Amino acid sequence: MEHELIHTSQAPEAIGPYSQAATHNGMVYCSGQIGVDPETGEFAGADVNSQAEQVMQNLEAVLEAAGSSFSKVLRCTIFLENMEDFVTVNKIYGSRFPQNPPARETVAVRTLPKNAKVEISCIAYI
Repeated sequence: MEHELIHTSQAPEAIGPYSQAATHNGMVYCSGQIGVDPETGEFAGADVNSQAEQVMQNLEAVLEAAGSSFSKVLRCTIFLENMEDFVTVNKIYGSRFPQNPPARETVAVRTLPKNAKVEISCIAYI
């Protein structure tokens, strides 16, 4: 079966050789999103709160472009610049999954693209 690459102007352009998402066999694999506003190309803010909110908006736009939604997410991976931001990011992330949250892992990393404070990727069904 063929796969389809997903692109939406409602999320930031890829900053490397990758697609915003790819679909195959009824699944959508979303690349990691950082807190960049797709209209300005700049971070939504310098703090983790504003970046995490933008990350979730970006992921939602990519999921919708693929014909999916947060209610169909099976797994997420959260990358944090600083594990001290876990509670803040968890609150914003959790607001998108009020029931039946997906499987997830959260890891602290040394640096993220463009020195972002948070990056989140996900896998969902369509």
